[in-house]
Amino acid sequence: MPAFAQKGILVYFAARKDYIGFYPTSSGTEAFQQKLSAYEYTKGSIKFPLDKPLPTDLITKIVKFRLAEI
Repeated sequence: MPAFAQKGILVYFAARKDYIGFYPTSSGTEAFQQKLSAYEYTKGSIKFPLDKPLPTDLITKIVKFRLAEI
């Protein structure tokens, strides 16, 4: 699974049949639970549907959060 790393893994991602899987670890989803309410998510993963634009602002905030965490 591809990942972005900088002094450690920041986030993973994967293309699936019906969604883009985004895996910011459990801390990444926990910190943004309120903003993720429009998406299906679990402890460490978020599903972005293919039929809607990617929420790039939210993804950027999550990645910056993970950068600060590492």
